Amino acid sequence: MNVRTVGVVGAGQMGAGIAHVAAVAGFEVVLTDIESAVVERGIESIDRNLDRQIKKGSVTTSQKTEALNRITGSTHLDEHRRADLVIESAEESYPIKAEIFRQLDVLCPPETLFASNTSSISITKLAAVTGRCDRLIGMHFMNPAPLMRLVEVVRGLETSQETVDTVFSTAVSMDKTPVECNDHPGFVSNRLLMPMINEAVFAVAEGVASAEAVDQIMTLGMNHPMGPLQLADLIGLDNCLSVMRVLHEELGDPKYRPCPLMVRMVDAGLLGRKSGRGFFIYRED
Repeated sequence: MNVRTVGVVGAGQMGAGIAHVAAVAGFEVVLTDIESAVVERGIESIDRNLDRQIKKGSVTTSQKTEALNRITGSTHLDEHRRADLVIESAEESYPIKAEIFRQLDVLCPPETLFASNTSSISITKLAAVTGRCDRLIGMHFMNPAPLMRLVEVVRGLETSQETVDTVFSTAVSMDKTPVECNDHPGFVSNRLLMPMINEAVFAVAEGVASAEAVDQIMTLGMNHPMGPLQLADLIGLDNCLSVMRVLHEELGDPKYRPCPLMVRMVDAGLLGRKSGRGFFIYRED
């Protein structure tokens, strides 16, 4: 199957990043969200990020103009009926994602491929709410999508090889490196990453070290480009908590129990960069 038009459901940080990548790669893009203000902010963030790429020399001014002209923003889910591939990038919640796929299944032609940018939720379970289990797949982009090369391609129980092949070629066209894994809680990336972040939070909660010290030890001692707590702030502590809860519930192992400090911080609205404060404080500049 040849993908020409990519739909993206969800115009937040990840959805806008995926739309950015697809538009720069030459795909027509339909970007939707339930609120027009969210769609507008998503397109504005794409505009700003393209300007950053111009300064770095990775994108020209004409390429920026062409990419923005390829993006159509809307609050109507039925706009995706003209897409060959629809990538869902909504809140990390099974009920929300499942309802989106139920609606898309009715609105889109039978040949349209569906992908979820979920970081932990079962692809097989999401596919089961549609009539196209063979044409639904996981397409997990890393954050920030315009910079990170990996796309974790997650094969559900009934995902067809044709769907896998199409998504692989589409990811390569976006200048990404697709790597396949099977459908298990957290897949590979978050099954390894989130317990590390969770343990870093426990180290702070138990007074082993400050957040600054934990991150310095991991960056200077383990050569990580970013400390686990700074990374948690970038991802969003609410997203980290959602993944840990999926791992804990699905695998039933107490080693995946979310740290109570993480739970309290999310309850307090201290979500990281997007709220201006998490383990560290962030200013708009």
